[in-house]
Amino acid sequence: MRINGNAIKIGNVIEHKGSLWRAVKTEHTQPGKGGAYLQVELKNLRDGSKLNERFRASENVEKVRLEQRPYQYLYGDADLLTFMNMEDYEQIQVNADLIGEQSVYLQDGMEVEIEFHEADPLGVKVPEKVVLEVADTEPVVKGQTAANSYKPAVMENGVRVTVPPFVGVGDKIIVNTESNEYVERAN
Repeated sequence: MRINGNAIKIGNVIEHKGSLWRAVKTEHTQPGKGGAYLQVELKNLRDGSKLNERFRASENVEKVRLEQRPYQYLYGDADLLTFMNMEDYEQIQVNADLIGEQSVYLQDGMEVEIEFHEADPLGVKVPEKVVLEVADTEPVVKGQTAANSYKPAVMENGVRVTVPPFVGVGDKIIVNTESNEYVERAN
């Protein structure tokens, strides 16, 4: 689907210079001289390289639609991660680079979305929030209030998060996978 060059939004996938790119940042610019343009930071979906491009309203780009399918994480072996299709139980292996830093949040049996372009997996999206157990943190200090005082904690998967003072070792908490922040105590 062709779209106007200044209609690119963050998260859009476009075909540009023979590759697939995801828009990471966009900024509309109106210089004193000349026409307005859209400054876009693009990330290559195949090799992870970045590119800054200017797109004018008069230019057209090819917007690519990615198909998202539900998969279940089974296990990881070195740099390969194995997932099972939730509909036909077929298994696929993808490179851990498709997830990047969020691979630390993968748990056995976790449901994820894998993005495909034609038959190629291009990205793996983990849930926005996950439940993790606190493996190590400072002990609770009596009389300490929760108002703006946080302490460091290490989760069962090795991720470091700051938590309120009432959270102790063995507690289960909800962590935002995008911002790597404490959300709330899990029930």
